[in-house]
Amino acid sequence: MPSLWNEFFNRDDYSTGLGEDQSSYSMPAVNVLEDNDGFQIQVAAPGLGKKDFKIDLDNNLLTISSEKTFTDKEEKEGRFMRREFVYGKFKRSFSLPESADGEKINASYQDGVLHISIPKKEEAKPKPPRQITIS
Repeated sequence: MPSLWNEFFNRDDYSTGLGEDQSSYSMPAVNVLEDNDGFQIQVAAPGLGKKDFKIDLDNNLLTISSEKTFTDKEEKEGRFMRREFVYGKFKRSFSLPESADGEKINASYQDGVLHISIPKKEEAKPKPPRQITIS
């Protein structure tokens, strides 16, 4: 179902809509997978903890956001000569297809990756082939 896939999951919202300086935003890489039972969204977000994420579902719009501020305090043994770890905020939104069961979405965070599992509604799952007897 590539057309259904493209129509829904390729529509994500990179903009913040907040009118703020975009330099404080860091957009994590995302994988979206589909199988017979549902959809999986994987968000690469190393350095964050599960408490740093907010996941909202409004109608069929799934929004994943995070905001983590970086404290600029001195290290006990010295000061940073170079700092490349970037923490900021991001917001990504995905329009879920009608086949998604929004009531049963689960999320977990492990090894720097946020995993969101979105099951399909029973009626949307493929049915196994069956043989019809002739009466």
